[in-house]
Amino acid sequence: MPHHNQKTINNTINLSGVGLHNGIKANLKVKTAKENFGIKFCRTDLEKENIIEANYLNVVEPILCTKIKNSNGTTVSTVEHLMAAFFGEGIDNALVEIDAPEVPILDGSASEFVEAIRSAGIKEQTESKRFIKTLRKVEVQEGKKYISIEPLDNDLIVDFEIVYSNPLIRTRRKEFKLSDGDLTNIYNSRTFCLYEDIDFIKSQGLAKGGSLENAIVVRGNEILNDDGLRNRHEFVYHKILDCLGDLMLSGYRMLGHVKTSQGGHALTNKLLIKFFSDKSNWSLENGNIGKKNNRVQESLKKTLSANI
Repeated sequence: MPHHNQKTINNTINLSGVGLHNGIKANLKVKTAKENFGIKFCRTDLEKENIIEANYLNVVEPILCTKIKNSNGTTVSTVEHLMAAFFGEGIDNALVEIDAPEVPILDGSASEFVEAIRSAGIKEQTESKRFIKTLRKVEVQEGKKYISIEPLDNDLIVDFEIVYSNPLIRTRRKEFKLSDGDLTNIYNSRTFCLYEDIDFIKSQGLAKGGSLENAIVVRGNEILNDDGLRNRHEFVYHKILDCLGDLMLSGYRMLGHVKTSQGGHALTNKLLIKFFSDKSNWSLENGNIGKKNNRVQESLKKTLSANI
């Protein structure tokens, strides 16, 4: 079991840009938060009922992005790339203030979020980090789509397969291992879409802010972006990025072996719901041995039971 303390950022982060789906400019601030605060979003364009906890139970309409909603109906969407940056950089506690309903897409990857976190600095706190340890295999299958998580000691592996009929994307499979430490290619991998899907996506009221500046567009055997791919596995690496961001909505870092084929935001969320619905599937552990750890575990179990 990894033994580390919780972390937050050392200084406030300021970023701005358009939302990928609503096309609205958003100003975003990430602020330091105390131990055990977790990740919370605050819609500063609203005067009340504006706090949204980054939690898998708050996910709604996970179509082409991850949207979270509080009990009063306030939402914030496309949180996955920022959440993946928090995951990779070890940030446990932060308050994210945003003056619009969608996190800016920036360049379509997590790289600018990561750069901002590193520039702000990371502050180690006094409380121990907490980890969700997988005790039993849990899986979800919907037709050809599949995702599972099974026990793995002291590490997280995400084994992701994408399957496309497009001749350029094709079927690709890659594995991410947290203990390997290097997330550079995953951080830098951008969201992507097929050229022939753009009209349909826009007919659904989505991708109003999409452009070649923030997404890879593939037409047949051609990439329309002038700069091409940033790495040869960018398509599947971006899917791993999304998966890490969605797993971060568990509230803690998960230890286990995730395997998925043709997965996405909705499937990962269904896995988390099923996984936490049975207390025998997992345990919550940290660096503190004994009574304190038991109290923390029982507290989380009560919280989950009350919300499921």
